[in-house]
Parts: sequence; structure tokens; C-alpha cells
Amino acid sequence: MFGKRTGSDLNKPLRGAPPPPRDLGSPPPPPPPSREPVSLEPSASRPAAAPGYVSESRSEDYYQVKTMIFGALIDTIDLAQLAQLDPDSAREEIRDIVNEIISIKAVVMSIAEQEHLLQDICNDVLGYGPLEPLLARDDISDIMVNGAGRVFIEVSGKVQLTPIRFRDNAQLMNICQRIVSQVGRRVDESSPICDARLLDGSRVNVIAPPLSLDGPSLTIRKFKKDKLKLEDLVRFGSINEAGAKLLAIIGRSRCNVLISGGTGSGKTTLLNCLTAYIDSEERIVTCEDAAELQLQQPHVVRLETRPPNLEGQGQITMRDLVRNCLRMRPERIIVGEVRGPEAFDLLQAMNTGHDGSMGTLHANSPREAMGRLESMITMGGFQLPMKTIRDMIVGSIDVIIQAARLRDGSRRITTITEVIGTEGDVITTQELMTYEITGEDESGRIRGRHAGTGIVRPVFWERARYFGMERELAECLDKLQV
Repeated sequence: MFGKRTGSDLNKPLRGAPPPPRDLGSPPPPPPPSREPVSLEPSASRPAAAPGYVSESRSEDYYQVKTMIFGALIDTIDLAQLAQLDPDSAREEIRDIVNEIISIKAVVMSIAEQEHLLQDICNDVLGYGPLEPLLARDDISDIMVNGAGRVFIEVSGKVQLTPIRFRDNAQLMNICQRIVSQVGRRVDESSPICDARLLDGSRVNVIAPPLSLDGPSLTIRKFKKDKLKLEDLVRFGSINEAGAKLLAIIGRSRCNVLISGGTGSGKTTLLNCLTAYIDSEERIVTCEDAAELQLQQPHVVRLETRPPNLEGQGQITMRDLVRNCLRMRPERIIVGEVRGPEAFDLLQAMNTGHDGSMGTLHANSPREAMGRLESMITMGGFQLPMKTIRDMIVGSIDVIIQAARLRDGSRRITTITEVIGTEGDVITTQELMTYEITGEDESGRIRGRHAGTGIVRPVFWERARYFGMERELAECLDKLQV
């Protein structure tokens, strides 16, 4: 992306032979002879673009001018010196040089257009190009790029098309490669599917041609800069105060928890909230495909899977991580997402002294979550009777928390369910709290309420009493009945 561009006069900041790369911090070169200006001013028949975006009607002219200035910048700047600067200093240096090039090339543009161009080029050199404005917004939960020409975002549970565009699929692919290379992974024709993460923990998935027919597909699950707490979930209406108190007691009393829900239902966010109630003295080991959990405790070991190399060797699976962490003297094991035979090892860990372990999986109900666990263990090649597997589930999991994304885009914790035991070949459960939909308001937002189910003495009562929280648990269950 940043290679030398030669053979075009437009790429030369001065007439004649191009000058040697400029040392950072040196005075600007003298102004060149006047030349015919290049204009980006909108004509009467062509409206100006909205701030921060390039309109469809102006994109061709804009990208021609940007390519010219970008090429001149690469010929002028010393990238080795630039890499040694901190991000703010590097950005200021690029802005100074681009301003000089605009003056030298006699490009006519408004102040707003020049600021947009400066920001755009800085993002291309130092950041993730057109994605930077979206990554800076804290109200966006997902960014979905379907090729160079279509970028969607999710805001408040609703998906919308943005005016953001990439120059072409090559630019988009370069940005995808830059993202995944930061965590030691790759994406190309030989390895067209990649899971990675941004430096802030945001989850990234890339699928490249030839599997993606219309250009690279990039999906980013963004994390909020300010880490959410259960109090924030109460403020958003995901759960009421009594329900949040119940979840806090479940976390503090070291119950083994499985968080179930569909895609985008808030499972990882809820898992992060629950980990806030783990004692700071405990040793925690996390196992994830792409590290995204944000634990605040001082004694945390984070493990991440690894894909195979070009020769197909060196892969480290989730099961490898879960099995290895049992040898690391963990007090709690947290699995970002259970999706395969590692379910067996996690249940074994929960059942052998690692109380308070947690994990998430995709399922639409607590009953379906237990069925998925059975399927994962069976598909992992374990030749165990179904009754043995169900007894293992009952002996390992204490509570299943179900999260859901409703049709209006809002996220709710819909049930808190206790796993009790078995009757014959059937696992028995009881719900401690449910979410009841009561209707919707004028704007289509769903209304509902969280309520208790009448259970006043759950099975984990003795565990809560062991940790001195039986009185809080009784008060919490009473409030849920109101």
C-alpha cells in the first residue's frame, strides 16, 4: 500500500526530478512556479458532500486528487523516521507535509474539504483508513463491510447503510491484512477466513476472495470504551435492579454459570459484567478464540487459540487451551465461547473444584443450551451414555442465564434458570426470573417487565449462605415478586 509510485508527474511534489525524502522536522521546500490549479469546489449542479464523507457524485474527482497527494506524500516522507514517532507527532507531521503538497500542487478546496482530506490521508497512513470515523464512535456496536462499496453499522440495535466507501477492494484488503497482522495472523487466498481482534479487544472477522465473491468481507464487533457494569444494564432496561442484584450474588457465591443467547444478544457483555464480582485474590484463566474479555482483576492469565501455519501445522484449539489451563492452578476458568468438544473439558473442570467458572454458547433457550452441550460432547467423539452426559451437566452447571435480542433491537436478559437435577433421562430446571413482554409504545419499542417466579429458596441457597449472602438473596427474591 505504501510502496513507491513512479512514472507520473502527478506524484512529484516539484517539477523535474523528485527531491530526496524529507527529514522530519526540516523546513518546507520553496514554493514552485505557479501551475493550473486543481479544483474540488462544488459546482452549482454538484452539491458539496456532508462533513466527514465523500458524496457519490464527487468521489471520482476526490479520489484522483487524494491519489495524487498521497503519492507525493510517500515520495516525500521518510517512513522509517515516521515509524519512530508517537501517533500524535506522526499525525501532525503528515498534516504539515500534506498542507505543503496542497499548496505546491495548487489544489483549490474549501477549509472543510482540506480538513477532510488531511484526516483521510492520516487515517490511511497510520490507522484503518475509512473505518477510523466509525471506530471512534462509541454508539456503534457492529461495523459490517460488504466489499469496498457498502459499509453498514448497527446503532441502538438497528442496522443502517453508511456513506463510507473504500477506494477499491485492494485498499479494503490492505486494511484487513493490517488488522490481522497486529495479532500475528494472516488473511490471503491460501487462508481466506480469519478471526482476530483490534488492540482495544473489539472482535474482528475477515473472509476474503475467492470465498467472498464481491470483495473482502469485514465484520467488527466493537467494544465500548467505558466498560459496562450491571448498573448500566439496569439503566438500559436489560434487567431490573432486583435481577441485577441476583446476578451479583450468583457471581460472588461462585456458582458455575453458562450464558446462553443468540448472535448479538449481549452474551460477552454480560459475561464481562459478571466477572466484576470475582474476588481480586482469585487466579483466573480465560480461554478465547480472539481475546476480548476485559477482566479488571490483577491475577488474570489470558489464553488465545492459534490457527495453523502455511504448512497446516501449529494449530492450538480451544480444547487444547482448556485442557492446558487445568495444569495452571486456576481458581476460575472462563471460556469466551463454547462451540465444540472443549465443552467436555469445561464441564470436567467445573465438576472438579473450579467453582465459579463461566462460559457462553449460542442457544435460544436454557433447554436448548443443555441440548447443545450434549451434542458438542457427542460430536467430540466421546463414547458416553446420554444419561452420563446429562448427569455431568447437572453436576457441573448451577445457573443458565438467557440473553436475547428482541425484534426492536433491544437486548434483554429473559430468564435466570437453575439446573436442579434429573428425573429419569430428563434434566430438571427451575426459573428464578423471567421477562414478560407487555406490549410496545408508539415508536415500536417493546415494553415488558422482569418478575420472579415465586421461588424463595433456590438450590444454591446453601452456597450463598456459605459466603454470607443468604439475607441479601432472600431480600432480592422478595423484590422480584413485587
